[in-house]
Amino acid sequence: MALSDDIRLLAQVPLFQGLDDDQLRLVAFGAERRSVAKGQELFREQSPAECAYVVARGRLDLYTVGRDGIADLARSAGPGTLLSELALVTMVERKFTAIAAEDGEVLRIPRTLFHRLLEEYPAVARILEQRIRDNLVGLAKAAAAMQGRFA
Repeated sequence: MALSDDIRLLAQVPLFQGLDDDQLRLVAFGAERRSVAKGQELFREQSPAECAYVVARGRLDLYTVGRDGIADLARSAGPGTLLSELALVTMVERKFTAIAAEDGEVLRIPRTLFHRLLEEYPAVARILEQRIRDNLVGLAKAAAAMQGRFA
């Protein structure tokens, strides 16, 4: 795939929407495109996350292990989905296992690349910080809404 295809893909990712071509080019140029074959594990739940992934082609199934030790399908992720967003900012553990449901490709975005984007474009840092904050608030609200299920 061409660099311009990766720039177009990144422009569709909510976290990166509104970034200009130079900013997206920096991320696209530094990202690593990886192929994933159907059934291949991209990463495992509770493993350290030093990067995020954007699904470029195909579909990944995301599993979590329940209390019974059985993996449950949490959701699927298709093109344009950003996985492990917080890994771009700090060291975290993966919250699920990602397995390719079909042949596809992902863009691997290392934390160091994301930090370089923020260093070179400080205004972007403020925009992305607010987007990440909004996403965390949304997750907290969703978790609070489900609290009654677990009481």
